[in-house]
Amino acid sequence: MTKYTGYVGTYTKGESKGIYSFVLDTNATKLIEVKAAAELENPTYLTISDDNRFLYSVVKTGDLGGVSAYKLDSETGELTLLNTQASAGSPPCHVSVGSDNKNVFSANYHKGTVESYLTDTDGSLLPPASVIEHTGSGPDSRQEKSHMHYAAFTPDEKYLVAVDLGSDLIYTYAVSNGILSEKQRLSVKPGSGPRHLVFHPQLKIAYVMTEFSSEVIVLSYNENDGSFTELQTISTLPSNFTENNQGSAIHFSTDGKFIYAGNRGHNSIAVFAVNLENGELSFVEHTSTEGNWPRDFSLDPSEKFIVASNQESSNLVLFSRDEATGKLTLLQSDIVVPDPVCVKFIK
Repeated sequence: MTKYTGYVGTYTKGESKGIYSFVLDTNATKLIEVKAAAELENPTYLTISDDNRFLYSVVKTGDLGGVSAYKLDSETGELTLLNTQASAGSPPCHVSVGSDNKNVFSANYHKGTVESYLTDTDGSLLPPASVIEHTGSGPDSRQEKSHMHYAAFTPDEKYLVAVDLGSDLIYTYAVSNGILSEKQRLSVKPGSGPRHLVFHPQLKIAYVMTEFSSEVIVLSYNENDGSFTELQTISTLPSNFTENNQGSAIHFSTDGKFIYAGNRGHNSIAVFAVNLENGELSFVEHTSTEGNWPRDFSLDPSEKFIVASNQESSNLVLFSRDEATGKLTLLQSDIVVPDPVCVKFIK
């Protein structure tokens, strides 16, 4: 019997207590043992270190916002608070950690900042080593200023890539002992609202999910200088869908053959096949998320399942995944977690 532990970040504006944990029982093909794992305010985005020893969460604490570090017991799933680094203003919306646990990065939508932290030997966070405040705007009414939405290392960890939804820009930073220095910036389609970015597991290709235009932008990546070049743009929506939609999460299968993109409004996950020669995408199918406003989803460690979180209907949904076709099949949609946002598995 194989069981995998996962965590859900939430908004705590309603009944949520903070971070929730669950177990995926792959034999029973069910999500079980849903419970509160850590009480904190608005832990909307989480990341787990590659060695499964630490979990980092965005957090709101009074009038401050920042990042909390937790020690993670991968056997029991128990979380123990190590410390919090917070500053005045709204909390970040994204957090990531480097492979050696030495660098943690956050992106702040409201403040337009990217913050870089070094960690202590116990995994706790040192005060920010670098805070970059971004400026700019875009043509959409929601792009009145910079809205940083993502910041994480490139696969070789030579650069940090940061995505600005507010000004349709993708930044590349060099990182030296936590200090960030800008090396490149790419402007994408005005008003598209780039939100999250993922790198192909094998190709020198990156994929950007846009929130406003509901598209995936395919980019070639030059690892020598950290620059990007646009190759393709493909919609995540059916051509006849005209209602409000906001693109959400984007994730890969590690064989590099399929990419998955979330639609809030159409309430679906769009499945794309990847051309392994040039990285371009072709549409496979839409799968309903059986709820409202799918904010995130995650492939489990076996990649035979996907767990999605519907923020507005407060439910988790379990799908099985066909590894040959990439297609999803609904297994379970009645798992209650209040105001879920982010889903992460212990690796």
